[in-house]
Amino acid sequence: MSDGHLFNNILLGGRGGSNPGQLRVHSGGVAWRKAGGGKVVEVDKADITGVSWMKVPRAYQFGVRVKDGLSYKFTGFREQDVSNLTSFIEKNIGVKPEEKQLSVSGRNWGDVEINGNMLTFLVGSKQAFEISLADVAQSHLQGKNDVYLEFHVDDTTGANEKDSLMDLCFHIPNSNTQFVGDENHPPAQVFLDKILARADVGSSSGDAVVTFDGIAVLTPRGRYSIELHLSFLRLQGQANDFKIQYSSVVRLFRLPKSNQPHTFVVVTLDPPIRKGQTMYPHVVIQFETESVVEGTLSISEELLATKFKGKLTEMSYKGLIHEEFTRILNALSGAKVTKPGSFRSCQDGYAVKSSLKAEDGLLYPLEKGFFFLPKPPTLILHDEIEYVEFERHGAGGSSVSSHYFDLLIKLKNDNEHLFGNIQRNEYHNLFDFISGKGLKILNLGDGRVTNGVAAVLHNDDDDAVDPHLERIKNAAGGVETDDEDEDFIAEKDDSGSPTDTSEEEESDAIESGAEKEKPSKKDSKKEVVSKASSLKRKSKDGDDDSKKRKQKKKKDPRAPKRAMSGFMFFSNAERENLKKANPGMSFTDIGRAFGERWKKMSAEEKEPYEAMARADAKRYKEAMAGYKSGGPAINVDSGNESGSD
Repeated sequence: MSDGHLFNNILLGGRGGSNPGQLRVHSGGVAWRKAGGGKVVEVDKADITGVSWMKVPRAYQFGVRVKDGLSYKFTGFREQDVSNLTSFIEKNIGVKPEEKQLSVSGRNWGDVEINGNMLTFLVGSKQAFEISLADVAQSHLQGKNDVYLEFHVDDTTGANEKDSLMDLCFHIPNSNTQFVGDENHPPAQVFLDKILARADVGSSSGDAVVTFDGIAVLTPRGRYSIELHLSFLRLQGQANDFKIQYSSVVRLFRLPKSNQPHTFVVVTLDPPIRKGQTMYPHVVIQFETESVVEGTLSISEELLATKFKGKLTEMSYKGLIHEEFTRILNALSGAKVTKPGSFRSCQDGYAVKSSLKAEDGLLYPLEKGFFFLPKPPTLILHDEIEYVEFERHGAGGSSVSSHYFDLLIKLKNDNEHLFGNIQRNEYHNLFDFISGKGLKILNLGDGRVTNGVAAVLHNDDDDAVDPHLERIKNAAGGVETDDEDEDFIAEKDDSGSPTDTSEEEESDAIESGAEKEKPSKKDSKKEVVSKASSLKRKSKDGDDDSKKRKQKKKKDPRAPKRAMSGFMFFSNAERENLKKANPGMSFTDIGRAFGERWKKMSAEEKEPYEAMARADAKRYKEAMAGYKSGGPAINVDSGNESGSD
């Protein structure tokens, strides 16, 4: 990069485990983003107070310390990265990295160094471990010389790893010279006072800053009292109780429901909370939009004027409950709040009605992603999207299905999300919004196809043909018809086997459309449809019509199986792959898809299948010659000779 360095597979360490991601060190500071989306750590150049390097097993660790006393540990650097990054940081950030050494002696006796909110245990001059005092929930004396530290326990800690630090005990003898005391104030008490001055002690057992009672939470489902503390929030219900550190809160969403008196507030977490074996990365809260709340914050004026200056201006609050909740939570957690963007539905709402995994809900097109609520809450960022595709709703051509369409979102990691049952009149707003964001829309490269879809969608008639079917017809170069062909006459010689008749006729029809002129495709498709319709009339009308028609010649079981074309070999080879990628796809659509793919293939790509076709044609010619001369019968399925009975 011209402005900085970019590193992949860098681990961000913490009590919740080590998360891999991408780290960028630039002239403006440091930015780390979790792989696959989620947590983001951004440190401005002006907030950096120190950086360090340490050799750890199999890699190097890069430490960044900021003004508020916090420290971030990034692991996964190579030896050659150290010198390059060191010179860049000195030149552009103005901080000289220090080198630290890791103690591997295993000794548990040493010195304690407290710098800001970080406590470092040193063995000699080497670092044994380092902890953040912001994670300390309780601390007290055990006896006269032991200081006990208990760490915050919430439902997100340990989501990525099985083990997590829960408590720690320091033994400080009276002979200690680092923390000097007296008879009434021993060194252990001096050390404890320093811990209490910097740790988040008392907030877990003290009163909440504000409490919202009887709030409906949709995920995890229940009615909870939500307590907002200085360093965490708590959901207290009759059956469940969740405690969430603000360090796990990634982002807040405030999304009004369309034409309904409710508003969603979503708290996105990384790592997620866990209930049994179920993970909840999003806490979905539902407020009454017009409900008004007022009260007083349980917080000191000194803290309000220092830590929350500019975020919380007054001790009292009054306003709509969903606005006050997000405002206070934003001030306490520091997480950004996302609101609806420029998208508007046909009813001037912020979302469109749709369904995901048989669950009805609302799809919110946001400025940087899509959010489906309430269940399952699904957040899709624009950066994760490979392409989107507008599809015909359901199967068949009923008038009901033509009133709806589906939106398929394919992700770069090959996952898919299909949002169905979207009303047809929402198409224009969604299409304009998605194309305006620069997202790739599948099957819109051909102007002729695009115009065909647009022509149908601009038709205000609800009974018009649905756009997805129209696009397929335009791509195929013809229009399907369900009209019966009254002039149909069965072929005199059907050389296909009885069990393969329908498949070979359908495939041949598609093949002719792919390799010949489009009118011939119409004729062949019409012939197949007409043949099926004639069989239906035969069963309904009895023997009158059947006598008028020529009977199909019965196939000789001794006759060899006719030769297959290159297109048929290609279809047979790729049929299972297409079925797996598109479960539920009809036989006709499968054949049509193969026809389009074969038409676009180059001569070099077709050659392996054409070679197989030539070999099969040679086999058929030789077998047919033996059959006409009265030779041995041919096994139709395997092609092996067998003696006649």
